[in-house]
Amino acid sequence: MKKIIYYVATSLDGYIAGKNEDISQFVQRGDGVDKYLADLANFSTVIMGRKTYEFGYQFGLQPGQPAYPHMQHHIFSRSLNLADKADSVSIEKLSVDRIQEIREASPTDVYLCGGGEFAGWLLDHGLIDQLKIKLNPIVLGVGTRLFGNSTTAESWDLADRESFSDGLQILTYRRR
Repeated sequence: MKKIIYYVATSLDGYIAGKNEDISQFVQRGDGVDKYLADLANFSTVIMGRKTYEFGYQFGLQPGQPAYPHMQHHIFSRSLNLADKADSVSIEKLSVDRIQEIREASPTDVYLCGGGEFAGWLLDHGLIDQLKIKLNPIVLGVGTRLFGNSTTAESWDLADRESFSDGLQILTYRRR
């Protein structure tokens, strides 16, 4: 079965964005970022919540267009309404069954793109199979937590660790 992989940048204190969704302190370029971008080429399916999709607008993403042109997008939202959307963009209602259908239909593992709240919901329902954490050498203190407000406790096994000269590490964990 295809895996759902939460591949995300985080601070040492577990934030995927700082105050007001600020990501400016995260490592923006270098070998670790190049590795992440190369890894994204291996995914053909991405799932995300509305907030993550709309976050892309500030970086030039046009509403209804894919954030990753080579991927089929499934955006989970009760309120997002896109008048003109690309064929590769679908608005979905959140349900365990729909997530499972997407996983089964995907030709590759599924990329879970950002979103602490959405990731927390997926964690609560046992739907994240692997974590790929781009651990940044920063402490933010406040912001968007890695798993939102989830209180689910789980153990994970470290499967791989890559370190880069700028202090970034990519840590891969498998569900125990």
